[in-house]
Amino acid sequence: MKSTLRFFRLFDALAIALLACVTFTAAAQTAVRGGTLVMVVQPEPPTLAAYQSTAGPVGQVTTKVFEGLLEYSFELKPIPSLAKSWTVSPDGKTVTFKLKEGVKFHDGKPFTSADVQFTVMDVLKKVHPRGANTFRAVTAIDTPDAMTAVFRLSEPAPYMLMALSSYESPMLPKHVYGTGDIANHPRANSPVGTGPFKFVEWQKGQFMRFDRNPDYHKSGLPNLDRIVARFIADAGTRSATLETQEVHMGGFNAVPPVDVKRLQALPHIATTSKGYEMQAPIVQLDFNTTKPPFDNQKVRQAVAYAIDRKFVIDNIWFGFGKPATGPVSSNFSANGLYTAAVKNYNVPNGIDLANKLLDEAGMPRGANGVRFEIVHDITPYGEEWRRFGEYVQQQLAKIGIKVSLRYEDVPSWLRRVYTNYDFQLTNNWIQTLADPVIGMHRLYHSNSIKPGTVFVNDSRWSTTETDDLMNKAAVEVDAKKRGALYHDLQKRVVEASPLVFVHELNFVTVYNKKVNNFPLSPLGLYSSFDQVWLSK
Repeated sequence: MKSTLRFFRLFDALAIALLACVTFTAAAQTAVRGGTLVMVVQPEPPTLAAYQSTAGPVGQVTTKVFEGLLEYSFELKPIPSLAKSWTVSPDGKTVTFKLKEGVKFHDGKPFTSADVQFTVMDVLKKVHPRGANTFRAVTAIDTPDAMTAVFRLSEPAPYMLMALSSYESPMLPKHVYGTGDIANHPRANSPVGTGPFKFVEWQKGQFMRFDRNPDYHKSGLPNLDRIVARFIADAGTRSATLETQEVHMGGFNAVPPVDVKRLQALPHIATTSKGYEMQAPIVQLDFNTTKPPFDNQKVRQAVAYAIDRKFVIDNIWFGFGKPATGPVSSNFSANGLYTAAVKNYNVPNGIDLANKLLDEAGMPRGANGVRFEIVHDITPYGEEWRRFGEYVQQQLAKIGIKVSLRYEDVPSWLRRVYTNYDFQLTNNWIQTLADPVIGMHRLYHSNSIKPGTVFVNDSRWSTTETDDLMNKAAVEVDAKKRGALYHDLQKRVVEASPLVFVHELNFVTVYNKKVNNFPLSPLGLYSSFDQVWLSK
């Protein structure tokens, strides 16, 4: 406990040093002021209410408008943002943030501790998909003065300090969002924040525009005059716009993996896999475990055995990934939270084992060779997901499951899966983020079965044993004990197979070499772009 607390007390000093390094690096280059950066975002965001939706495209645009209390270095250490410093009490139950002076919202009103209190207690804890876990221990936030926010915790929550970025916990103006229904707020799609860019317009199906904030609290920034996010449905056209330099950048597979290698050969194109360190995404298949046939564990395991992960990585994502073993990414190997010692479904005789399990489950083949039929919903995030759906269709046919594919727009898919639970199987990808409490618990814990909240426990599978393991791991400060709890959890979840863990996805950002100072953080496209500039 003492070593953990000493670690957190070092954050202030580390943060100042790291921020100085970032500032020096930026200053060492000759930044050019002005210009419009065009980024392709796929698919079009369903909303700009970043406090309510963690859909990937939402974060790419709203992080230019909103800011968080903290940001993060590539070493995954917190650095100042709207909070200039922070201290943790000896018992870990009080975290005091000192806020930066002179910060204004886009409407000119000052940012204060009252906004922090409102955002966390009245918004993030209530409507943010991950907020219930992130701020589970926060019982109150005191505001002794305008520049001090004191978080009162029921128990130590070291993971909370890893979840205070603009993407994860955007700070909102109480005077704007404190009036009206936050779940259906009139300013949801015309956001007001403190960030380097102001929202200007959203032409549905075409683009969003964000203009430079002239009153930004970081002197001389941002460098860009404007950011435009374009929405281009056709994958080939998205790649072509980068080739012809109509668009400057695209990530999160906005550029299909099949085109990345071709574009890399062009003299004006650069690529990087940096900027995804805090995402740790896993591609998966999600079952509706509350209805037949996937209420049967043997049936779920059969599907898990039927998927050839290497084939998926090599032929659908063109090598950008590695096989996943369970709910925790191998990114967590360094801190001891990950284990590969779980049930292994990625075996050469997977089809044979799958057929055997389905026979045991009492689901024989009919005269036509079909055991039963299902609908497979495809996540509407691009062509590779269609191909993945087609692959699943082909593989499951080998074990007697007839699959029909359904492809809808983003709002319809989200509503079907996370509100109505009107699905049997869907493909998906989920960010496991900087700590399992933030990124992983939401998929398996009973308290994350929340109709209408996206990217949480859509399978509706949970057990009291796994809930208990997550509850204990959330507050365990001994690294070895915490690792042991998560190892046990991974074994239980993989055995139950509420999801099929396919592969750990390696995203690549493709960008024009005119784009400078990118990426400057492990949040990559989810960062503010305040220091990004364009060469002439």
